[in-house]
Amino acid sequence: MLTLIIFIIFVALVFDFLNGFHDAANSIATIVSTRVLSPTVAVAWAAFFNFVAAFIFGTTVAKTIGTGLIDTVQVDVFVVFAGLFGAIIWNIITWLLALPTSSSHALVAGIAGAAIAKAGLPVILWKGWIPLLAFIILSPLIGFILGSINMIAVAWLFRRASPQRVDKLFRRLQLFSAGIYSLGHGGNDAQKTMGIIVMLLAAGNLKHWATPDPNNWMNSFGFFGHTHSVAWWIILTCHAAIALGTMCGGWRIVKTMGSSITRLAPVGGCCAETAAATAIIVATRFGIPISTTHAITGSILGVGTARGLRSVRWIWGERIVIAWILTIPCTAVIAAITWFLVRYTIQPLF
Repeated sequence: MLTLIIFIIFVALVFDFLNGFHDAANSIATIVSTRVLSPTVAVAWAAFFNFVAAFIFGTTVAKTIGTGLIDTVQVDVFVVFAGLFGAIIWNIITWLLALPTSSSHALVAGIAGAAIAKAGLPVILWKGWIPLLAFIILSPLIGFILGSINMIAVAWLFRRASPQRVDKLFRRLQLFSAGIYSLGHGGNDAQKTMGIIVMLLAAGNLKHWATPDPNNWMNSFGFFGHTHSVAWWIILTCHAAIALGTMCGGWRIVKTMGSSITRLAPVGGCCAETAAATAIIVATRFGIPISTTHAITGSILGVGTARGLRSVRWIWGERIVIAWILTIPCTAVIAAITWFLVRYTIQPLF
């Protein structure tokens, strides 16, 4: 059983890698499309901040994922494996279709689908799902509003400045905004895999592996005075995996995010990244597993709309929304089918 648990931890890190790979477009699309950084430098920049987030944020999102959504008493290691497998399959499908969908929603839907297949609907802790489901709508809406406000405010503040001066200034500022966005992305998304690993260790009666050393001063090292409830080996491996995935970059989705939705100049890219980063960091502060994809897509749409409705290719917005709607049910079904297959093939061997 120990070998199986170690293998599933590896699968969780594969998902974390694919999360970074899939969501690299979110982190770098605007800064690449505005030609502020080359693709290679942009992914290195984003990956660096993905990893640094390990030392800035706490682990409240990990706690929500690990204990707040599913009745962990009903969860076993096979449920965790089936949930991860469903999320990985959905990420690969949407990457092939070049659609920026939420890896976060795929993960929680996968675990939920596998858990329901094993124990039925009572396994779901509906109270924990309320903020998560609410932010399916709120995160792109907040991103849209903040992106629009940022763009309008910048246009007013720099109304007398020459376009060349504005472009030069925001090329520099976009380095900062891209870094802050990647910091928020790593801080929220890496914690989701941490929560799954904690859930796995609890199911395998190895919860002590996930417990931080009470004598380690780093447990209280975090932004806003957070304390860590997850062991540092989990924190660092999860952030390393998502950073490595970002380094490899899901280039198929970069074009969709960076130019297919709307054309972005450095000023628009900076406004979009700042808006999305604000939404993500605030959600992370309150332990809400937000979709970073939804936040940045809403922000890009808001920036484009501020320049006029015709500046946005709404057909891409429609395709993305359809993919968002399908993510939870499709991933849950894939995970449920996987659980049944595992239940009658692999589980009897253990």
